[in-house]
Amino acid sequence: MKKFISCILLVLGASMIMAPTYPIDGYDRTGIRRLARLQMIQEGSLQGTANLSGALRAMDEIKLNLVEGTLKDMTLPEVDPELQKKLNQLFPNMHESYSIALLDITPGRPVRFAERQPQRQFQPGSVGKLAIAAGLFCELESIYPESFEDRIRLLKDKKVRAGVWAIPNEHTVPFFDPATKQFFKRVLQEQDVFSLYEWVDHMLSVSSNGAASVLWRELILMRAFGQQYPDLSESQANEYFKNTPKTELSEIAMSIVNDPLRSLGIGEDEWRLGSLFTRGGKSMVPGLGGSTGTPYGMMKFLIAVEQGKLVDPSSSLELKRLMYMTDRRIRYASAKVLSDAAVYFKSGSLYKCQPEEGYECRKYMGNVNNYMNSVAIVEHPDGTKYLVTLMSNVLKKNSSNDHFALATHIDRLIRS
Repeated sequence: MKKFISCILLVLGASMIMAPTYPIDGYDRTGIRRLARLQMIQEGSLQGTANLSGALRAMDEIKLNLVEGTLKDMTLPEVDPELQKKLNQLFPNMHESYSIALLDITPGRPVRFAERQPQRQFQPGSVGKLAIAAGLFCELESIYPESFEDRIRLLKDKKVRAGVWAIPNEHTVPFFDPATKQFFKRVLQEQDVFSLYEWVDHMLSVSSNGAASVLWRELILMRAFGQQYPDLSESQANEYFKNTPKTELSEIAMSIVNDPLRSLGIGEDEWRLGSLFTRGGKSMVPGLGGSTGTPYGMMKFLIAVEQGKLVDPSSSLELKRLMYMTDRRIRYASAKVLSDAAVYFKSGSLYKCQPEEGYECRKYMGNVNNYMNSVAIVEHPDGTKYLVTLMSNVLKKNSSNDHFALATHIDRLIRS
């Protein structure tokens, strides 16, 4: 717990801004090879599908929006009557589970807030991976409290193997060799080796469960070994997990991802993670306490990022870059009205089926539960900026089209 105290102090004390998902020009800084391919395509030296105009922002064009004290701490403003009326009009014919928090932070006009069941609890699914990213920046600060560039260097240079932690998984991840320009995608295998930066990118840009569990493993090792972690070998890591009681590992793992949320004022019932994302990871570190999330808790998280309070302003900005959509946009983020907008996004889903006469279990169409969640920061070229967190649990229906449609309507009501 001693290591985490400094992280909490920095979270509470951050007040100034330093002048994937990840900007395409970020390859040299991060070593994320996917970005090298996108940059070659953009420059015309490699064939491929060009990115949307909204996905072409450079690293130095991405800024934090709320560092000037637009909002005090984590306090959301009172509901704006006009915006609330417009939001209510979107839902009369939609499933009762749809829950949302919406915050308009467009410069030059008052901050506006609207909501629908913002404290309703859902299983967060892959949106919860943002808590792992938050834990990462907290542990990095513990290793290198005086140097943010050393933290970035560790993310780029430290390479780790997937192991059993990444198994099983179904989302493919990109493999690209900048020298040969060979490119392919496949699911992760135990022998795959990537840098920490690439593991984060796989976790967020293509929502790989395997990458999430591998990265969570590395955070446990950061907590355990501290400043010895950068030189830690795979055999030393394996010995640690072999010799440490699983109950202790579970407590450490949950502290790593949940304590940063508590330090931001996000309550345990507003957002928490309770288990790793793969069967292999859970076999090494059992779950503890279950996972839950609310639109309100996740809105608090987005606000903290925009205020530079996630560890420190530099860490907040780096996480925002990691959320910047430069891979294929899906669900909420795929709405055509957002094509020219910069979108910082994470989607998550979780479904469960049971036998039922006349019912066939399909992906994202569970009959026991069928969660689909989206969190997004949207920035239009005309200066319109807003934050939205949307969660739903509509049984037997893939809600992607509903999220897509809601994104279109929400964008129009914000800009009207």
